[in-house]
Amino acid sequence: MSTVIQGREVRLPCVVREASSGAATFLVSAAAARGMLPGEAFDVVELLPGRALLSLAVIDYRDNDLGDYNEVSIAFMVRERGEAGGVPYLGAVLDVLRGRLRTFIHWLPVDQTFTREAGAEIWGFPKTVEEIDFRYAADRATCSLTADGRHVLTLSLPRGGSRRLPDREMVTYTYIHGVPHRTRFSSGAEGVGFALRGGELHLGDHPYAEQLRALGLPRRPFLCTWMEKMHGRFEAPEKL
Repeated sequence: MSTVIQGREVRLPCVVREASSGAATFLVSAAAARGMLPGEAFDVVELLPGRALLSLAVIDYRDNDLGDYNEVSIAFMVRERGEAGGVPYLGAVLDVLRGRLRTFIHWLPVDQTFTREAGAEIWGFPKTVEEIDFRYAADRATCSLTADGRHVLTLSLPRGGSRRLPDREMVTYTYIHGVPHRTRFSSGAEGVGFALRGGELHLGDHPYAEQLRALGLPRRPFLCTWMEKMHGRFEAPEKL
């Protein structure tokens, strides 16, 4: 499969050869999270009664078929509506530990127009072009997101690690022209670290920051991850 974006052919799968990525996972209000999911195809995963999972990820793409760009991902952990989730709550915990939970991306700001158009047209990703700034220290990475000239958020994460993650298959969901789709992707990394503490989230005064406040943020994430050298590939979307 291939698509022409801005006069340039994009072939699938889309390959990420090198990037750095960090993520913070939060427990948020399940009721508020459900209210932010469009359509009826998906439902949030409750890790605890009334508490859903939100992933806030920051990615510094350096060698990618879609270019060299920065990205912020705000995503909920979800299941297809009506899908069995195993033992209530325990099933969700096991899925978290095994890396099996799937995501629905609520917002995916980037800082380049080509990847915005490709992501939206090919996969239905809710990409917008915003200002994204990374700052690195030896043991910390900080990413700031600004939209419409207003501060949305700043996420600071512990940096560093010696673990290696083998490639694993994952799924993210989107809507394309109102129709739910799944996209399968794989990712692996070196220089991986995990931390139960140390992540810091600061919210600004942009309306998107208010959406995050409605979920119960800012608060400490219960898990932070850092991947110094990440690679991956994104397949073509599949209609559900």
